[in-house]
Amino acid sequence: MKPPLKFGPHQPYDVIVCGAGHAGCEAALAAARMGADTLLLTGNLDTIAQMSCNPAIGGQAKGHMVREIDALGGEMALNTDLTAIQYRLLNASKGPAVQAPRAQCDKKAYQFRLKHVVERQPNLTAFQAMVDGLIFEGDAVTGVKTNLDVEFYAKTVVVTTGTFLRGLMHIGKNRNEGGRLGDFSAKGLSGSFLEAGIKLERLKTGTPPRILGSSIDFSQCEEQLGDEWPTLFAFYDTRFGERVFHVEQFKDHPGLCEALFHVEQPGQRTAGWLPGTNQVACWETTTTEQTAELIRDNLHLSPLYGGMIEGVGPRYCPSIEDKVVKFADKPVHKLFLEPEGRNTDEWYINGLSTSLPFELQLDILRSVKGLANAVMLRPAYAVEYDFAPPTQLYPSLESKLVEGLFFAGQINGTSGYEEAAGQGLLAGVNAVRKVRGEAPVVLGRDEAYLGVLIDDLVTKGTQEPYRMFSSRAEYRLLFNHPSAELRLLKHADAAGLVPAERLERMKEKAEAVSGWTERLERETTRGGTYADLLRRNRTSAEAGLPAEFLALSEAVREEVMYRVCYRGYLEREMRHVEKLKSVSKIKLPRDFNYLEISGLRKESALKLAEIRPADLGQASRISGVNPADISLLMVAVKAHRDDKS
Repeated sequence: MKPPLKFGPHQPYDVIVCGAGHAGCEAALAAARMGADTLLLTGNLDTIAQMSCNPAIGGQAKGHMVREIDALGGEMALNTDLTAIQYRLLNASKGPAVQAPRAQCDKKAYQFRLKHVVERQPNLTAFQAMVDGLIFEGDAVTGVKTNLDVEFYAKTVVVTTGTFLRGLMHIGKNRNEGGRLGDFSAKGLSGSFLEAGIKLERLKTGTPPRILGSSIDFSQCEEQLGDEWPTLFAFYDTRFGERVFHVEQFKDHPGLCEALFHVEQPGQRTAGWLPGTNQVACWETTTTEQTAELIRDNLHLSPLYGGMIEGVGPRYCPSIEDKVVKFADKPVHKLFLEPEGRNTDEWYINGLSTSLPFELQLDILRSVKGLANAVMLRPAYAVEYDFAPPTQLYPSLESKLVEGLFFAGQINGTSGYEEAAGQGLLAGVNAVRKVRGEAPVVLGRDEAYLGVLIDDLVTKGTQEPYRMFSSRAEYRLLFNHPSAELRLLKHADAAGLVPAERLERMKEKAEAVSGWTERLERETTRGGTYADLLRRNRTSAEAGLPAEFLALSEAVREEVMYRVCYRGYLEREMRHVEKLKSVSKIKLPRDFNYLEISGLRKESALKLAEIRPADLGQASRISGVNPADISLLMVAVKAHRDDKS
């Protein structure tokens, strides 16, 4: 039985989460699973975990982050596996470090399942109310005000407002307030941030039109089937103690299916199906020269090019107008037709994002190969919204200006469900640890893509919607996606989200991988050590490996062989990591006066004073801070310590 709703200053929650998108759901679930009394507030309970844009999860670097979320005890990987309708392993022909899982999901099944998970979670109360403002006591947040004139109080607050902060949608000259078509705009909260001294700026994103699948001429399109052997996102070997890796093995273990679709109360069952089953096809098509001509002739009608949009858009997910203008040498552009679910005929046109007027959208749509008779169900649009430059945050995602206030997701300038969910999980964990007086969980750049993501945000900031790529990680060879549990084991233990039984299996898996890696390097066979044979020719050497090794789970075998085959490269990466750690051990006081350091350039001093890096390593990554500045900083830190002693 869940406790009744609490309101008023004498009944504070441990954590209040504002917003129930991908960041908000992970934040609220993380806090509640740690045992914290948690309240999740959203302007619309019917759109919890809504996939506002493409109903897909994963991709380059993003798929790695989803596995990292799972390794830390988050929900996104499971939710994806249980509602996916097509799986593809990207970069399958390349090295394991850059291979990345991606899945097309059933949009509504994904949303309904996660909503149900939130509703069933102990220690978590979900309530429909729009947060209009924050309540402060000195320099700390103590609660939130809502549009119902009801105030809720808490020891910490996590803000995950997505694109809803003063959201403004554009379709040609038509403008409507809202963070998503058919939804509201949150206005009051921005005022609270400004009142607290938190800077706000504007960003822009967009989405393509949706069409009726029965109006597509698939004979003019190229079919894209899913992988025969899907790469799933969640780690099932440690969850169930079974050698589960491929879809077929689920069918042989009815107990696993029962666990995945647990019935909480009579008549209730979470949405979804057996991971990897009954996949559907996606399709590829292209624009035409007529498409480009229509856009070039009507650029003056685009809010983006007509000056009506002030927010900066995503460089790596450009509108079709941007593609035609910036890649004028390309006569056509690829588009992907993707179904939004199994029980709907609504289709998403990946690559046709635009904010052009409605009538022109129809003409552009019908100029695309295979879409001459397309029936539009929803128009494309652009949305502008407020975000808070993330250099105003500590690496824990807590505000430097307001104690107990955490930000996660698009409010930090990111783009994508995966980036939002990862931030949400860590913000939820650190909000609870703040309440308990414990040190925050902060992932290193050498440990995870999530560590790179957050360090980039709080150290460098962003002037455009930030999207994760493998190229952003300098140690990406260490980040092959199957190793996420092993890389983040100590953080999973510290966060406390992973059940004890699974955590023990994760430790056993780590020991098996480490032990067998050493054995293959040490034990000899005809022609040298097993490791030498694998490095010369893995394909021919695999069958000759010890029978005991071949009996291990596929997850363990693959990780061992990855470490053996790429040993030289991995050791080189680790040497770089160790060099960085020596610099990062030099901590910088929060109250350090950078403007008084003799010889330090004023530009560097101002940036250091604004970001207040935690250590010398973070200071060295701030844009505009050069090696000479770091040398001066090292001397100043030593002098500061001597003065203190």
